[in-house]
Amino acid sequence: MEWDFTLLLIGNGVLIGLMYSLIALGFVVVYKATDAINFAQGEFVMLAALMSAAVTVLMELPFWVGVLVAIVGMISFSFGLERVVLRPLLGRPIVAVIMATIGLAAILRGLGPLFFGAETRSLTLPVGDEPIILGPFILQPVQVTGAAVALLFLGGFTWFFLKSRMGVAMRAVADNQQVAMAMGINVERYFALAWAMAGIVSALGGVVWGAMLGVDVHVSLVGLKVFPVVILGGLDSIIGAVVGGLIVGIVENLAAGYLDPLVGGGTKDFAPYVLMIIALMIRPYGIFGKRKIERV
Repeated sequence: MEWDFTLLLIGNGVLIGLMYSLIALGFVVVYKATDAINFAQGEFVMLAALMSAAVTVLMELPFWVGVLVAIVGMISFSFGLERVVLRPLLGRPIVAVIMATIGLAAILRGLGPLFFGAETRSLTLPVGDEPIILGPFILQPVQVTGAAVALLFLGGFTWFFLKSRMGVAMRAVADNQQVAMAMGINVERYFALAWAMAGIVSALGGVVWGAMLGVDVHVSLVGLKVFPVVILGGLDSIIGAVVGGLIVGIVENLAAGYLDPLVGGGTKDFAPYVLMIIALMIRPYGIFGKRKIERV
């Protein structure tokens, strides 16, 4: 019986971990192309969820229309953000881009409730509510759907970066912008593409997490929960995003199942950050991250 409970926690942790990996992919895509961390990734997810909920709940349109609006809206928003805010920072120190994304996160958290309202809205995936029982595993359809979407796009992005010419060019831009320019690569175009891809990931993550948690400004906290994932797996590794997500999801669920009853709850909220601190002390570039050695 105890083993069945452990398997149940691990199974749910795997599904949650894959959903974390989907959001982590947004961090990885931007970092691989621009060498900067997008601290507004959680707010991107929030904005996409608000767009989808506005269409499906307020306008009472079909679910797939809400998903399409979220994807198109986030691509447009990301392109506009790159053109207006981030492109003028091209060639400047990376810290300038990081500070810009931190400021953007604060702005989005304020504007979200202003335009979409502060109340929590439910976003329902068309997959039913009946749990899926597979032996000791009791799986929620929304989690299974989210994990399937995550696997699909993680595989697609892995192929893009490893096999396609555009993906190789994006990696070259991340390695050295000046050399990439000298080789004829349009750096500005690939910056815009990276942010658009992050927008697509945010749209899908926003729909999935919005269906799980409800749609309001607090969905943006998923970005903070995902940050230990990318630190643990490696900021520049798609495989690391998957492995880091799985580790965080499983540890989080095991902590909730075994430690929360002993201490009164809350351990799943800080367990990922304990992992992150340990990772930073032992392997600061992550499990699959590329170690950078700079001559000073």
